[in-house]
This record gives sequence, structure tokens and C-alpha cells, in this order.
Amino acid sequence: MGHRLTKIYTRTGDTGETGLGDGSRLPKDSLRVHALGEVDELNSAIGLLLAEELPDGVRAALASIQHDLFDLGAKSPFRGIPA
Repeated sequence: MGHRLTKIYTRTGDTGETGLGDGSRLPKDSLRVHALGEVDELNSAIGLLLAEELPDGVRAALASIQHDLFDLGAKSPFRGIPA
């Protein structure tokens, strides 16, 4: 069996904030953090659909949407880039 991580510390404490990719911090209840979670959830749901048998056109459309969501999720954690 591989290594098991039983305790992970960020050493920043839980002050109700989360870090963005550029090092800035936002409240965990901010709309931007909520939107990032929603994008992630949608991407996950599309991934589950893509694991099933689908018509080629539907599969292509979902794969394209998923790629766009990956791009959005990669760019959104940076403050200078619009969410």
C-alpha cells in the first residue's frame, strides 16, 4: 500500500479565507469561491456522463464543454483574470 496522509497542515489556520493561485486570499463564502466549486461540480458531472455510452454528437459536445470548463477552472483562481 502507498503512503497514507493522516494529517495535512497548511500552517495558515482557518480564518474563513482561502488562497487563490496568485497568493491573494478571499473569504470562503465569496461568490468567486462558490462559482469555482460550481464549475468543478459541473465538470465532474460531465465526466460521469462521458463514462457512459453516448451518441457521437452528444459525446463531442460534452467533451468540448468539459475542455472549456477545465480552462475556466484553471484561469479563475487568479485575481487579475475575470471569473
